[in-house]
Amino acid sequence: MPTYNEAANLPRMTEIVMSLPLPGLHLKIVDDSSPDGTGRLAEELAEKYLRDGRRRMSVLHRTEKDGLGRAYAAGMQAALDEGAEFVVQMDADGSHPASAVPQMLGTALSTGAGFVVGSRYVDGGSLDTEWGKHRQLLSRFANRYARAVLDIRIRDITAGFNLWPAQTLRDIGLGSLTSAGYSFQVELKFLAVRRGHSAVEIPIHFEERTEGVSKMSMSTQVESAVMPVRLRLRNRRS
Repeated sequence: MPTYNEAANLPRMTEIVMSLPLPGLHLKIVDDSSPDGTGRLAEELAEKYLRDGRRRMSVLHRTEKDGLGRAYAAGMQAALDEGAEFVVQMDADGSHPASAVPQMLGTALSTGAGFVVGSRYVDGGSLDTEWGKHRQLLSRFANRYARAVLDIRIRDITAGFNLWPAQTLRDIGLGSLTSAGYSFQVELKFLAVRRGHSAVEIPIHFEERTEGVSKMSMSTQVESAVMPVRLRLRNRRS
């Protein structure tokens, strides 16, 4: 769970995640030196969640705001290094329903899928009505554009709520990823599929954040538009 200025959301999200009926769950916060003290708050919360002497929450502190994609890659690599069997990536703003994590894990175990996507765009999936028409259209266009360029059938290829078996992430090689921003979501799924891993999508309801502001900048939007073309060309050359 990467964070940057999410102090208003983190206590609630931590409580929701840590209450999931998953005894082996460990929550890792990746904080990019948030000016609002999110990293310090995360450390305080981590002290609350100890079970039989085992720490169930930890914080990875990064020295600067270096992009969502790099924060995810750093946190996922740390989870692998610590022996995680599955890694779930989700936002700290409450937009992703943590209650779906057990279903995602069950789906991965029952189907043997290479990864599970919490999807807004399969039957049963939905977007918060607080999203304006412009954002809805932009999101749907981004998905269709990336799917068309990369020739991938994942309906929600830009989704940020995903569950990954450790072996899939090892096969991808997190160090090979080049995306700094939101295009990380597309690049990671594309590389997984290219390495022979199948995706299963389960429907989720995507909520609008109630606290804080979106971190989507113009530069990340440009990167998201260019990355599918780069991936296609790189794959063609290889």
